[in-house]
Amino acid sequence: MDIGMLWFDNDPKSEVTAKISRATTYYRDKYGEEANLCFVHPSMINNGSIVKGNNRLQSGAVEVRTTQSILPNHLWIGVNGKIKPAGP
Repeated sequence: MDIGMLWFDNDPKSEVTAKISRATTYYRDKYGEEANLCFVHPSMINNGSIVKGNNRLQSGAVEVRTTQSILPNHLWIGVNGKIKPAGP
């Protein structure tokens, strides 16, 4: 994913799936595309609300990947395979 949106959600009462859902709704409304990939900090998926299928983590139609590069309570969300436009 070359293009994405950083989303911050520190609501302690919400599960990560609800946070991803809010972020994907905002992304669709703002950019007119459905997000299908989300990077989160590994600590955010420990509550079991993310479904593991086909060796992938999923939240609805969104593939979820973990990385230490994303801070807790942040989501990097966008479209997998989206290429950044070249030059000015």
